[in-house]
Amino acid sequence: MKATIVDLRYRMKDVLRAIDRGEEVTVLYRGKEKARIVPITKDSGERKPSELPFFGMWKDRKDMADVHAYVRNLRKPLFDDL
Repeated sequence: MKATIVDLRYRMKDVLRAIDRGEEVTVLYRGKEKARIVPITKDSGERKPSELPFFGMWKDRKDMADVHAYVRNLRKPLFDDL
């Protein structure tokens, strides 16, 4: 589907329906292609937080064994003046 800037402004609902059908939408500005809107492909499955690359990166740190004490220690200089 091709859509002009005016179409995006006044007929966005139709553009979104085309994207829902899996169509790519080419955006035209003064008759020239400026952008392409493509539907998001679904991943094969959602990953668990434990599968993310940064999960557990601080697990070996001894100073974070007690998280509450660590945060309190970080904030201590901020609240000493009060």
